[in-house]
Amino acid sequence: MPALTSFKQLQYLVALSDCLNFTRAAENCFVTQSTLSAGLKELEETLGVRLVERDRQSVLMTPVGEEVTKRARAILAAAHDLTEYAVAATRPMAGLLRLGVIPTIAPFLLPPLLPLLRSRYPDLRLALYEELTANLLARLEAGRLDFALIALPYQISQFLAEPLFDDPLWLVGRRDARELKGKSVTLIPQISDRLILLAEGHCLREHVLYACEPARRSSGEEIEATSLLTLVQMIESNLGLGLVPQMALRSGLIEGSALVARPIAPDAPKRTVALVARKSTSRLEDFRALAAAARSIGDTADKSDGAADRKRESA
Repeated sequence: MPALTSFKQLQYLVALSDCLNFTRAAENCFVTQSTLSAGLKELEETLGVRLVERDRQSVLMTPVGEEVTKRARAILAAAHDLTEYAVAATRPMAGLLRLGVIPTIAPFLLPPLLPLLRSRYPDLRLALYEELTANLLARLEAGRLDFALIALPYQISQFLAEPLFDDPLWLVGRRDARELKGKSVTLIPQISDRLILLAEGHCLREHVLYACEPARRSSGEEIEATSLLTLVQMIESNLGLGLVPQMALRSGLIEGSALVARPIAPDAPKRTVALVARKSTSRLEDFRALAAAARSIGDTADKSDGAADRKRESA
């Protein structure tokens, strides 16, 4: 039987791939540079391939090294899941849970969700990471996150996904905008062409573009916002209109401003908030518990909206 690599050697390889610097990689692994270099040399000898190109000026991963690093990340993530399984088997929803959340969900879902989790699971410690979807999924795949809250549609076939609730998109504009005079609006070309988009990397950008096709005609000179808050400020400055998630409006994003929001009819565009995990995760019970808690937040908000609508109708 051929000699097997060690987890420590794989950790050294991944660390070096992340920073392409032996000194920083050794610091990140809490070892000396000579220890890390020796471990990587042993790994290359064990595998019989060269993984790293190095000289005095630079460090590069070879094509084989890149593929081995990719597989090393998966192996280390599975090892982490194995360890977590032993802990979760005796104490579900306890200890550290690393949760990633996209920026267009975090400020609106976390404020009601975190107190609920503290109340239900006092032994749970959450480490929160706010990042764009692609970066969260990369961290999740590498074992650096346990779960992530994202918005669908998104390509996640390699992950375990639990849809939680739908989040309709509303049209937001200034109170004096002619497009928002009625109780609801339709995404016709004149409206779609005035929409301000979030910058590349935000999945909400793709959701808006998908909702507008084929009505939207790109001019090639689009105004973009870096966040929902910036988007709202740009709309208030009369630079255009925006499609904003209902959960953001519920949280008071446009309160106190000169803006109004209108539902879109027919077939209002929407995104679906979902919790995702690695298919190899050992924390299935935690996954289901967290999904149930987040789903209850969405259900509560829907019931509150329904009650408010009925009150307005009877007034």
